[in-house]
Amino acid sequence: MSHPTSRLLAMLELLQANQRVGGAALAERLGVDQRTVRRYAERLVELGIPVVAERGRYGGYRLMPGYKLPPLMLTDDEATAVVLGLLTGRRLGLPGPAAEAALAKVQRVLPPALRDRVQALQETLGFTMGTRDGAAPATAAVLTLAEAARHRRRVRLNYVSWKGSASERELDPHGLVFHSGRWYVTGYDHGRGEVRTFRVDRIRSTELRAETFEMPPDADPVRQVTTSLAGVPYAHEVEVLLKTTPERARTRIPPSVGTFAETSDGVLLSMRVEHLDGMAQMLAGLGWPFVIRRPDELRSAVRELAVRLMAQAGHDSAVDG
Repeated sequence: MSHPTSRLLAMLELLQANQRVGGAALAERLGVDQRTVRRYAERLVELGIPVVAERGRYGGYRLMPGYKLPPLMLTDDEATAVVLGLLTGRRLGLPGPAAEAALAKVQRVLPPALRDRVQALQETLGFTMGTRDGAAPATAAVLTLAEAARHRRRVRLNYVSWKGSASERELDPHGLVFHSGRWYVTGYDHGRGEVRTFRVDRIRSTELRAETFEMPPDADPVRQVTTSLAGVPYAHEVEVLLKTTPERARTRIPPSVGTFAETSDGVLLSMRVEHLDGMAQMLAGLGWPFVIRRPDELRSAVRELAVRLMAQAGHDSAVDG
């Protein structure tokens, strides 16, 4: 709960749930000092929420008697959009506990009739896509990186690589990208002297620096992330000439999978894969003629797939007859 807005809302939740909360207890629950608690109380008063501060040895804070937050005024369309966003976000790999807590809070303050309809939607809605096992990043890291990218501020990262080695990075963040259930940040890494991509869930701490930077005119965080993921080293480097157009190729093969080069004979697909049998199945599923440039082992994988398909076709034929 490192972000001031989160702590402010948490303080309001505590005051609503208790008749009175001592200043020391609030400070401990929020992870701040009592002077900060007083500032939060003043901020809530500025927002129109009547917080009463009781001074003295046994002083504390409470909401004015009879005060309750008004129902959240959402139309049916707006409430449906919020609930669908939270439910879909959970499927896409967004932080589950945070989505569940937000959904519970929204439902609690909706008018009764609309709350029942939203609950019905939640209970009867089904998804064809499976739940993504995405790594949820720390909220503090996401918010700090977003703030840094927006205001062109450098950040210091404590980062742990996929091998488990930790390092300190000075980064000019260009933007955040959510891709395939994971969060990424891309920007200029001063240690490496080049634009790099980092998984946000591997960031252990973020520190906003005073140094500022100018955003490069050609900066494109989405393109940078998809391109860098396409270049992740795997066991096999593959080149296949696809007998199709670049436009059709891009509609079937995402940029994170590989790179395209237009030739006079078609489109040259270059990519790295871990398993050649999966690559053979992908080529067969595309339905376009193709020529394997490399590796030779891919030709064997395609032949083996063809033999299995022919055997399955013959088996089906025998059963039908």
